[in-house]
Amino acid sequence: MSHNQFDLLKTRRFLPFFSTQFLGAFNDNVFKQSLIILLAFNAASMTDLPASTLANLCAGLFILPFFLFSATAGQLADKYEKTKLIKIIKGAEIVIMLLAAIGFHFQQLWLLLTALFLMGTHSTAFGPIKYAILPQALTKNELVGGNALVEMGTSLAILFGSMLGGFLIAIKPDGKELVSFTVLAIAVLGFITSWRIPKAESSNPDLKINWNPISETWRNFQFIKQNRTILLSILAISWFWFYGATFLTQIPNYTKTVLGGDEHVVTFLLTVFSVGIAIGSLLCERLSDKKVELGLVPFGSIGLTCFGVDLYFATHGLQPETTQTFSHFIADSTHQRVIFDLLGIGIFGGFYIVPLYALIQARSEPSHRARIIAGNNIVNAFLMVLSAALAIVVLSVFHRSISELFLVTAILSAVVSLYIYTVIPEFFMRFLVWIFLSFFYKIKKNNLQHIPEEGACVLVCNHVSFYDALILSAAIRRPPRFVMYHTIFKTPILSFIFRTAKAIPIAPAKEDPALLEKAYADIAQALAEGEVVCIFPEGRITDTGEMYPFKNGIMRIIEQTPVPVVPIALRGMWGSISSRKDGAAFSKLPRRFRSPVEVNVGMPVMPSHVSPELLQSKVAELRGDWK
Repeated sequence: MSHNQFDLLKTRRFLPFFSTQFLGAFNDNVFKQSLIILLAFNAASMTDLPASTLANLCAGLFILPFFLFSATAGQLADKYEKTKLIKIIKGAEIVIMLLAAIGFHFQQLWLLLTALFLMGTHSTAFGPIKYAILPQALTKNELVGGNALVEMGTSLAILFGSMLGGFLIAIKPDGKELVSFTVLAIAVLGFITSWRIPKAESSNPDLKINWNPISETWRNFQFIKQNRTILLSILAISWFWFYGATFLTQIPNYTKTVLGGDEHVVTFLLTVFSVGIAIGSLLCERLSDKKVELGLVPFGSIGLTCFGVDLYFATHGLQPETTQTFSHFIADSTHQRVIFDLLGIGIFGGFYIVPLYALIQARSEPSHRARIIAGNNIVNAFLMVLSAALAIVVLSVFHRSISELFLVTAILSAVVSLYIYTVIPEFFMRFLVWIFLSFFYKIKKNNLQHIPEEGACVLVCNHVSFYDALILSAAIRRPPRFVMYHTIFKTPILSFIFRTAKAIPIAPAKEDPALLEKAYADIAQALAEGEVVCIFPEGRITDTGEMYPFKNGIMRIIEQTPVPVVPIALRGMWGSISSRKDGAAFSKLPRRFRSPVEVNVGMPVMPSHVSPELLQSKVAELRGDWK
């Protein structure tokens, strides 16, 4: 198992796949950018169509296959062994690039546009495999890091591919031949690396292919709608593509008309944006502690809105008098603020997008995962088309500036994000927990592997403070259903988090017998559905620092649903602001920020051996002398 995301690049189960997908995205952009520049400056020698029309035609031809073939590509990726499909796709890329080379040499527009459409088809076919193969190749602990590397690689491939394509096609008189040789060489290299990818078995070999893209797309969306979290995650990902497409498309004109920069400034700003996404993606693993941390998504959306709004104010009313070189541009303090904003948008975009892709992979049924990714790609493509439509409306219909288009996009980002977090409060709940715990506690986790990755189990833990459930939820990778005293469940502010996390309130029989029975029924149902349930068997928060005797409720739970019981000791919370040391909880200031806390997990106890006394002795042993 890798210790950090970069260790994955040393493994055969990841490196060949990463190299193959990087080379594919790189080649896409070398070809696209060289073709766009060729048509911008030499369209008259090949066609009577104006350059602006050709630019839009190119964009449309590349994105059209996502609408036409994504549904079919998703089915193929679910039905067949994925590595074999990758080899076929990369072999087809060589043929496509050979066709493009002939088009460049003879300046045949129809051949070049055909190759562009086929490269869009190539990307459409590879997309579902690209994300569906990661959960098969990586462990759950590596999923965020793997996605981070893929997003980083894709971002840099787009940047460097576009730069190389523009550089090569501008070389006179051999630019077209240099591009032809380069795209063919990259395609061959990608085909070679694809043969090193380990086998990724079919997830649904009995699937019957529906070749009708319309009905299959509709069926895909009907399936996606069954899981509201995945549906909203797809919409959130697609919004990022809307946001990113708006900025990337407008940066060249924005640089020229608003900032007064030359071509070198355009390249520099695109580099800043792409490097920002790469940095944000790579930071996700560290900030999320290698798990799918949904709290990063609201954090990312806040940054997208704030930096987008500030970008408008940084250049509001700016009217450049002359075109500035790169050195003059950098020296201007106003432009330094623009650079900072674009870097911030990229970084927070990485925070936003990586957990969402990892979430879809983790929560999708393996038999349908590639088709869900295919549905995501269709929505992505549709939102990118809408971003172009918004730009036309704002810039051409309402005659507003590009700065104002960026402002509108940033405000829309806030509106879309608030809608998603209102419909699925889990995102915002995880954000509150992540921010709070990152600020106040430094959690050390020991032996988390003792908690089963699949299937029902009960966790039992000592009860030291009002924040115990928050600490455990941050440490444990599988989200537990906490059983907690009803008064703690109703604690202001925390109650939102507990309700969203589907905690189960409980009360003694003498206080509320109906609530007690409902709690046991809810516990039994959760365990029957294969969930993790966490209880605090003492039945109260300690006010002495020592454990109270474990109650018999655990026996009723296990008798009704026999499942393994995992003992856990929480150490370091005694004396914290939320504990009852030296008086009531929350009656004193925090001891310090980033207080050290430990979560020690013991070996599971089989249901036939469970008793309150045995579990208490195991928790006490794990706790040791540190309270």
